[in-house]
Amino acid sequence: MSIRPWVIVEAPDHRGLRRVVVGGKTVGGAWSLTQLREILGRLGYPKDMDLEDPASVYWRGGDSGEWPDRAGRRRTILVLMVAGMLASMVLNMVIGWPDALGALTFAQRITGSLIVLSAVVQGAAVIAMFDYWRRRQHRISGAVALLGVLIAFATDGLLLLIWFDEKEYTPYLLVFMPLLGWSLWALWLLVREKAWEGTPRPKTFAAGVVATAVLTAVSLAYSTMYQPAAAPTHFVLKAEFGEPQADPRHPFVHVPLKFYMKNDGGIPVYIINNNFTVYGRVAEPSGGEDRLKEWRTSLDEKREEDAERYVNRLRFTKVSSGRLYHPGYSLDVGQEYAMERVVQIPVDSEFDTVNVDLQITYMRKDRGKIDVTQFRRAHRSWDKREGRYYCPPEKCGEELYYHGRVRHNNNLVNVTRKPRYVTAVWSPGGTPMYSISSFHFEGGVEGSEERRDVERYDVSTAYADTAVPVAELLRAVGD
Repeated sequence: MSIRPWVIVEAPDHRGLRRVVVGGKTVGGAWSLTQLREILGRLGYPKDMDLEDPASVYWRGGDSGEWPDRAGRRRTILVLMVAGMLASMVLNMVIGWPDALGALTFAQRITGSLIVLSAVVQGAAVIAMFDYWRRRQHRISGAVALLGVLIAFATDGLLLLIWFDEKEYTPYLLVFMPLLGWSLWALWLLVREKAWEGTPRPKTFAAGVVATAVLTAVSLAYSTMYQPAAAPTHFVLKAEFGEPQADPRHPFVHVPLKFYMKNDGGIPVYIINNNFTVYGRVAEPSGGEDRLKEWRTSLDEKREEDAERYVNRLRFTKVSSGRLYHPGYSLDVGQEYAMERVVQIPVDSEFDTVNVDLQITYMRKDRGKIDVTQFRRAHRSWDKREGRYYCPPEKCGEELYYHGRVRHNNNLVNVTRKPRYVTAVWSPGGTPMYSISSFHFEGGVEGSEERRDVERYDVSTAYADTAVPVAELLRAVGD
């Protein structure tokens, strides 16, 4: 039987590392003779062991003087690998953490949690890279490093695809674009190195990678497409007149108004703007003329696509205006809100009818989150102390502005878009307006809506209106 040496030092690989085998088992790798002695010393070999003795050490692919280590190149690659992976880990944590903790729907929290989990895997990949680009003592280190790079490539590629939708500048662009280039370089290098070799159960490892990718894609699709469609919004809005009462001291009729709203859908909402207006209508007899043939005149007078046969020259006078709900507050699923107001109508009024219009503009909470601390504060346009919110009354009138940051509930969208802001404008004499855009309010009012942002956050308006003849009010008081 032949006598085999205890220690075998393999030939240098392409990096200059020489694998050390003792008793048929790999015990490490050495870049120099000094490191070889350190490895053998940890195994109990004497420090003054004769490494040239063929009975103790067998050298393959070169003798004890063959150490072609390119330390500078190796350390540069290690630094670049670790730096890129750390940056990608931080980016994934920044993207996933807000959704994992604060998303409204379960699917969105799962998606955020998966992105956070991918950041944890990349943290493990950082540790694996120190081993893989040094002595490769653990067989799985190459596979873990490869998995971390694949996660970085997938995340940065997804961010780039989302960014291409609108191509807006964002500071995150300076992060994920270079990281995408880094991940391509790192992936090429690890594939060239065949980093997966030596991994126990490589098929199981590959199946786990595919399953994680599929689960993440399905969760993302569900949270952005299916869930909003599966839980539609529905608002119940009512405006009703109550029993009128005569004023005992003044020639007025007190007309109670009852307003009611309920979130009857499946998703909580933010109230962005709302308004109710009470106005009296005055109409003059048409003198027997067929006004239906002149419907365009009625359209010009009423701004509505209807016409009346026996009256014309319609005039509308605002009697009262106000808000039902404060902008920025939310209405949860099934939550109701009611309010009563009283308006005064002169007994000798020329009005033939009293009308009331009510409108509520709201945004789904599963599409975005409003910074309510900012948005709930009313800024008075006529007050110079409001700074950038000030607008001369002769230009803007006297209005209240509400303005605050809004964030999409899918943080992948937030990091690939400019910041979005929601703005609401209200005044007793004006039409309530709102806007969601990148406009950050630097004086004046942005009156136009950016359709894409309104659709992205699913902003809707509900309306209700009713009318009562003044003759009926006076008859009820007379009775």
